[in-house]
Amino acid sequence: MGTERIHHKERFLNQIAKSLGRERIKTPVERPVWKQQPQKEVYKGFSQDQLVDILKKQCENIHTQVVEVERKESLPSELERLTDQIGGKSIVSWDDPRFQEYRVNQYFQKASSKGVDVHIWDRDLGDENIHKAEKADIGITFSDITLAESGTVVLFSDNGKGRSVSLLPTVYIAIIPKKSIVPRMTQATSYIHRMQQEEGKVPSCINFISGPSNSADIEMDLVVGVHGPVQAYYVIVDED
Repeated sequence: MGTERIHHKERFLNQIAKSLGRERIKTPVERPVWKQQPQKEVYKGFSQDQLVDILKKQCENIHTQVVEVERKESLPSELERLTDQIGGKSIVSWDDPRFQEYRVNQYFQKASSKGVDVHIWDRDLGDENIHKAEKADIGITFSDITLAESGTVVLFSDNGKGRSVSLLPTVYIAIIPKKSIVPRMTQATSYIHRMQQEEGKVPSCINFISGPSNSADIEMDLVVGVHGPVQAYYVIVDED
């Protein structure tokens, strides 16, 4: 994501200050250090195995199936098993170097040879990627951060990582490196804040996905698959 120029910034901020009836505040704002920070104590000191147990328990509540893979080498065969189980005939995925690192590309090649339509996000194709995602049976991405408490995968969009991959296909599969699992939203927001401080920018879109799409705002009756994937699978990979 490039750095864009901001137009009419000073005039805009001056107008805001005027509307508030005060002078512009131009001195840096210092972040307060709170004496009590209970949000950092939740699941503090838990091991990765304990966080996995919390994540799996929460996934029961959000209608998400969890699969555990002991080694990277086993991931391609597990994805093949899942695809056969789902009956998927078309797949869309990110253009992400982790697919090569975790040997998922080997599975894609094998799936293609068996007649499965595999589309890797291509930044040069523009909206055609979205049309592919709309028609796909399965969308596959990696999770950048995974929140155990809420069963949430956090996805950082980029040029080769369109958000449509996790939103439009009928079934969504998130590959979760075990090391990406943290206790809760507290750690995710801290990481994103550090990213802004160290790199001066954050991804153009950050998605927080907790299982398949659902809604309970109509008479409090839970309906799954309202505006996105009908099913979701989390594949936890232990890299050790």
